[in-house]
Amino acid sequence: MKIVFLDVKTIGEDIDLSAFDTLGEVVKYPFSAPEDVPARVTDADVLVLNKVIVNEQTIGSARNLKLVCVTATGTNNLDKDYLDRRHIAWRNVAGYSTESVAQHTFAMLFYLLEKLRYYDEYVKEGRYINDTVFTHFAEHFYELNGKTWGIIGLGNIGRRVADIASAFGADVIYTSPSGRAPQEGYHQVDMDTLLAQSDIVSVHAPLNEYTENLIDTEHLKKMKPSCIFLNVGRGQIVAEADLADALEQGLIAAAGLDVLRAEPMSPENPLFRIRDSKKLFITPHIAWASVEARTRLMKIILGQIREYFCL
Repeated sequence: MKIVFLDVKTIGEDIDLSAFDTLGEVVKYPFSAPEDVPARVTDADVLVLNKVIVNEQTIGSARNLKLVCVTATGTNNLDKDYLDRRHIAWRNVAGYSTESVAQHTFAMLFYLLEKLRYYDEYVKEGRYINDTVFTHFAEHFYELNGKTWGIIGLGNIGRRVADIASAFGADVIYTSPSGRAPQEGYHQVDMDTLLAQSDIVSVHAPLNEYTENLIDTEHLKKMKPSCIFLNVGRGQIVAEADLADALEQGLIAAAGLDVLRAEPMSPENPLFRIRDSKKLFITPHIAWASVEARTRLMKIILGQIREYFCL
């Protein structure tokens, strides 16, 4: 068996992949542009990839291919009709990063809610030395207890965030963009109610016809001026120009984003012009990427290959 990793750097160089060597020949490429793929997959039995586009143009030359494993939950990069016609199986992975993404959601919230960058710089710049009193009130922050947290998309990650927020004493409400039936134990409301009532709004939804460009000027205007908005779903859910304008105009207090419409970030991204860390905090799509989550992910991929080939 020949296993080809087409973009192994998306997993991280710190993750041990040696177990794959027990299954056969393993070839790893750091990244693969579309034009690179045909020559690299010619005699592959298994492809392991994250963002590489899989269609007739890229894998048409793969004469031995039996299985495509995506090291992610989303499979928008797969032409599934073509794979079906070729009788090539595909697998993705769900649930591996729930704890990691939920944890990062709260990391972003507290960074913004408690103005942590300001206070860190206040100390590191020496302003706390010989200050007049023992504490410092220049930037205000508030307790999460008693606030309303609105969740858009109540899947595994959304439910985990809801449970943690509840443990902090927040009142959690959620909405389903696709109109799914209410989930027992959670308070479902319509989108307008969620936007109007929430002190924190977090997005944990997939990208689909119900969520693309969902958060635009119309919806941002319905949020409280004190609202903190968090997106750890998909970048295309947010109209970035509208969000940049909303932050500059004070329609909402702050935003934390782990996903963008174009990744890596484009220099033309309108959010790039906002330099105030109290208003905007962007992390480079790392919420999913704890060491434990990436290790768990690759163990699942290894198991999928073993299961498919009955090893």
